[in-house]
Amino acid sequence: MRRFEFPFPGECKTLDARARADLPGQFMRLSGGYTHYELEGSPSGQLVVLVHGFSVPQFIWDQTFPALTAAGYRVLRYDLFGRGWSDRPRLHYDAELFDRQLTDLLTALHVSQPVDLVGLSMGGVVVANFVSRHPQRVRRLALIDPAGIGSPLSGAMRLATLPLVGEVLFSLIGCGRLLADMAAKLFDRRSVEAFSEAYRPQMAYRGFKRALLSTLRHDVMRDALDTYRRIGALSIPVLLLWGTEDHTVPYERHQALLEAMPQAAFRPIEGAGHIPHYEQPGVVNPLLVDFLRSD
Repeated sequence: MRRFEFPFPGECKTLDARARADLPGQFMRLSGGYTHYELEGSPSGQLVVLVHGFSVPQFIWDQTFPALTAAGYRVLRYDLFGRGWSDRPRLHYDAELFDRQLTDLLTALHVSQPVDLVGLSMGGVVVANFVSRHPQRVRRLALIDPAGIGSPLSGAMRLATLPLVGEVLFSLIGCGRLLADMAAKLFDRRSVEAFSEAYRPQMAYRGFKRALLSTLRHDVMRDALDTYRRIGALSIPVLLLWGTEDHTVPYERHQALLEAMPQAAFRPIEGAGHIPHYEQPGVVNPLLVDFLRSD
């Protein structure tokens, strides 16, 4: 029997084999469904894995991906389930799902050596959870404006966690409002047009808003302070980058992260919002490369 799909306005396409054939990048069938990814760089280079945040897919690394490959790294970026061109499986979008997706992807790509992880916002919680569960598989960890310290949810987003209320709310908000809310995370307004053009296409595929709602309802961006403390007890080097004008995950929260992970090197990114590597790649890319190369 076909399961009911809430009819969100604007979701008019199905992400199937025919659609995937016309999309860029590569696809790997994992236990949760197809994952869209890109893997480039020297085959002998240290592998760096880039993990995006709540709803903005892998294009958010467009300024980072080529810089790291040019520096000699092998770089993997992928879309979390429900985002970008990855499948929107009818599963619980929780910490277990995202940990399994990354674990399955590394296994499918025959990655056996410890990797370097870079996580943005909710992706910071995803990679921190991975480090906590699989410390032997990680060499270095970089966090950019990570979630998981205090609630990042607005009043409207908290309402969206309620059954049916969230579906109605996301239907009324519409694609335009959701896109505007995501673009508002940029401090430099000159980046908005390019950001919006890259974000918009994923919204047309059925299951996108269902995935976002499930992620909210399963509290993936919950208080992860205990997870960060477990990382602080490990010998894994950590780099913490934060935009000083971030109002999504406020800049002041970096203090709690530094207390939880005493080994972390902290670098504020002046005049940047929630996605500083996208707004100021000329500042952030050298910091990432220096960190990954350091002894």
